[in-house]
Amino acid sequence: MSTTKTKIAFVTPPLEERVAHHPLFPPLGLAYMAAILEKNNFDVRIYDCPANEMDHVRLKTELETYQPSIVGIGSMTPTIESALKSAQIAKETGAKVLMGGPHATFADKEILSGEKAVDIIVRGEGEETVLELVKAAPNLQKIGDIKGITFRKGDQIIRTATRPFIENLDALPRPAYKYLPIDKYRITGRHLLPVMSSRGCPFQCSFCVASQMFGQRFRARSPKNVLDELEWLRDEYGAEGIAFQDDTLTFDRKRAFEICEGIIERKINLPWGCGTRADVVTKEVLDKMSKAHCNETMFGVESGCPRMRAVLKKGVSNEQIENAIKWTKEAGIFVTVSVILGYPGETKESLQETLDFVRKIEPDDVWLCHATPYPGTYLRELVEKNGWKMSEDWKLYNTMNPIFEDPELPAKKIAEMRKTFYNKFYSPRYIMRQAVKGYFKGNLYSKIMTRTATNYVLWRIKSRL
Repeated sequence: MSTTKTKIAFVTPPLEERVAHHPLFPPLGLAYMAAILEKNNFDVRIYDCPANEMDHVRLKTELETYQPSIVGIGSMTPTIESALKSAQIAKETGAKVLMGGPHATFADKEILSGEKAVDIIVRGEGEETVLELVKAAPNLQKIGDIKGITFRKGDQIIRTATRPFIENLDALPRPAYKYLPIDKYRITGRHLLPVMSSRGCPFQCSFCVASQMFGQRFRARSPKNVLDELEWLRDEYGAEGIAFQDDTLTFDRKRAFEICEGIIERKINLPWGCGTRADVVTKEVLDKMSKAHCNETMFGVESGCPRMRAVLKKGVSNEQIENAIKWTKEAGIFVTVSVILGYPGETKESLQETLDFVRKIEPDDVWLCHATPYPGTYLRELVEKNGWKMSEDWKLYNTMNPIFEDPELPAKKIAEMRKTFYNKFYSPRYIMRQAVKGYFKGNLYSKIMTRTATNYVLWRIKSRL
């Protein structure tokens, strides 16, 4: 069969009831894989079901019409049940079914044992693996030498060698957004698009799988390559804001500084946000980020209790966090912090210490995340070892719900303290402060939080009626 006639469909599964609905964002991983296949003359489509408001019935109709040889399904943990249902639908159309993403990577054997509709799991970074698999189409028989996959062979489940990570990220084509309803990805009306300028995380936080998915070594695109993509997103797709998806954008401060200088020199006047760590920023870098239109920076604080931060393997100090947030505020950048509640070893006292610390540093927004034992994390291993009761309802794995029960700190108590904190944090005074920053000073993220906090306060009022 000619490669030009081999059809491949990528699918983001439909959102089902009880799955938390986040703002729509382009599926960046699928767009990269589509771009690689398109570059190699394959016929590709992406079905982003949430963006297209597509349920499983309509997905089946679309796949029956297109008739792909291979269907690749991406999934996070909360959507894995919908992904498996999508796999069943794809199999009914006669396609070979691939599945990838963090959940599939670390629950590969469980998925293949429990769902016959899934033929192959693509583990970790997927671009090169998927290309090799598609080149083996349509039968996908002799695949034992392809690295980074797990598949069935008779009654056995075979896990091939781990694939080396892509060294030259500049060689990747730009994400194939042409296959997506790109105008539908908006937050508060603004066309916000993602960019991943680096991969790999050198840090080993015990609640996270980033270093396992993308490696422990920081791999970065060149500043020119990143800047060219920013201009392309603005000019080709009408981007009105950028969300950097890097785990730690400022890990290489010299490179981050050069990207910011390029944004200024090229007049890429787009607001943007990013995530980083308190121990890899300086006042000079943050000032330059602000001049380059950085509107928001998120810091993983994780705990206000040094003992718990050590348990989480988060190697930053209170002093580093306080300095980083002080410098970020002085630069006029919106500050978000993330915190993990209820990790094993947490006590009521350490949790209160964390909430008091967050109040002290006064961020613009706080993500109070329930410790969530995702597949592949040391946290899951720890909960299982302790023999604690743990939910297997994957839909709840979104950091907003308690998942396991620590006998020393009941989940109900954690949820109660979390709710009390938010009730005080999202106050009318907070709304006014963010409204001034957003609508008078022009900060995109303050506009978003003005609406979010207002809706939260209204919800609280209605719930009392």
